[in-house]
Amino acid sequence: MVKFIITGPESSGKTTLAKKLSEIYNICLVEEYARKYLNENENKYGFNDLLKIAYKQYENEKNCKQFCICDTDLITIKIWSNYKYSKCNSWIEEKIFKQSHEKRIYLLCKPDIKWEYDPQRENKKNRNEIFDIYEKEITKLNYPFFIIDGEKRLSKAQKIIKKFFK
Repeated sequence: MVKFIITGPESSGKTTLAKKLSEIYNICLVEEYARKYLNENENKYGFNDLLKIAYKQYENEKNCKQFCICDTDLITIKIWSNYKYSKCNSWIEEKIFKQSHEKRIYLLCKPDIKWEYDPQRENKKNRNEIFDIYEKEITKLNYPFFIIDGEKRLSKAQKIIKKFFK
């Protein structure tokens, strides 16, 4: 089983790309649970809420038994937790380490498209800085990753994914 993780900073096209790829390949989509959680909680959250979000994101991902597309994963929660609170819950870090045996391919979306307002978004000005954090974290974990940028994001992502369906 291969998991394709669509990740990157805010407003970089992750959700749109994840949904389109899931439709094209007719494979499981693990949606970003944080969106649902924030919608249900009027966009309010604190450090402890990130663990609740991480639990559910992890469980949803575990439910996909075949090829799947994940609209973010625990690395996103770790990066955001460290960025916003300068700390991360050890459970999140332990689960990320345990996932290292899985076949995970990261499609890291570059924030080179226009930022779009969304009440859940907080970092319009720091997207490039956060992108660099993602790149360092994924590299440190030794996962294969591909940078998805420009206007032809979907076709770039498809070329990468096709290699794993042969």
